[in-house]
Amino acid sequence: MLLRQPIQSFIEQDPPDCIVADFLYPWVHDLANKLRIPRLVFNGFSLFSICAMESVKTLSIHATGPFAIPDFPHHITLSSSPPKDSREFLEPLLEMALKSDGFIINNFVELDGEEYLRHYERTTGHKAWHLGPACLARRTALEKSERGAKSVVSVQECVSWLDKKQLNSVVYISFGSLCYFPDNQLYEIACAIEASGYGFIWVVPEKKEKEEENEEEKEKWLPKGFEERSGEKVMIIKGWAPQMTILNHPAVGAFLTHCGWNSTVESVAAGVPMITWPVHSDQFYNEKLITRVRGIGVEVGAEEWNLSAFFESEKLVGRACIEKAMRRIMDGTDESLLIRRRAKEFGETARQAVQEGGSSYNNLTVLIDYLKRLRNSKPE
Repeated sequence: MLLRQPIQSFIEQDPPDCIVADFLYPWVHDLANKLRIPRLVFNGFSLFSICAMESVKTLSIHATGPFAIPDFPHHITLSSSPPKDSREFLEPLLEMALKSDGFIINNFVELDGEEYLRHYERTTGHKAWHLGPACLARRTALEKSERGAKSVVSVQECVSWLDKKQLNSVVYISFGSLCYFPDNQLYEIACAIEASGYGFIWVVPEKKEKEEENEEEKEKWLPKGFEERSGEKVMIIKGWAPQMTILNHPAVGAFLTHCGWNSTVESVAAGVPMITWPVHSDQFYNEKLITRVRGIGVEVGAEEWNLSAFFESEKLVGRACIEKAMRRIMDGTDESLLIRRRAKEFGETARQAVQEGGSSYNNLTVLIDYLKRLRNSKPE
């Protein structure tokens, strides 16, 4: 709300032809109506997830156990419906967003699928334009390395470490910048890493309240002697990592991810299969798109929705489940080869989508033409 008055004053001085606003700013709806300007909404979700959220909302599903999303293009079963507090936050925002002139989606239509675009248009009567993946607009090595915050390790250090590894031999683990697991869950991850024997880049959020971590504190989340035994097999990064640089290195064979949409679409664009571990929000829907619909990942077995990125559940995902999921991607079985091949195919499709003549390139042209027509039909 602090932004409302300065943005309104700025826009009223020189009204634009269109306003693109995050769906977290629903007040832009009134401003756009007042100035008779089209409003487009960006919310960082896949269209698949928007369809799923809208189905759960419209049908008032409140399930404490597994349920299938009704009237959906694929048979998708969720462990439960989202928590009440989460729905009360997201659903009014989605309802207001559907009153806009349309969604801008950071994805390419081939990943969401034409079937979900048709389903969305049929059930909402709303427009959407797939214009992504936005990460592919970053073309140089420097642009890729600087996505988001400044990395706590140099790009050269990561690349040099990866250059020494074999093709598809490293698992990249990152749960985004906002997801904090408790020490006992990190400990289970560390045990799975060690048992698997693979190479790893493991990004652990920095504990902001502590400048330095003593050995006793470290052993709460890292088995004693872990770093010495792992040696050059494991790189632990505490803080922000150059994710796009890492994902696009040929040594990386899988991405253990929380299924935040930016991370998901970056992995798809890099052609890297995923091991999915959703925590909250749209992440459980993204997991189903990746694993059950497109077949480019496997689930680690996380079932409990959290209200926020801070892991609040006492139900841990055990080391055996984590290791098993990693092996399904990394062990070279028929299943893993099929998943890897499909991931590579989607990566190539993503790159084609943003090139001239590709689906996202063409959608941008269609969107610009649509906005021009709205401007030209606007009464003086």
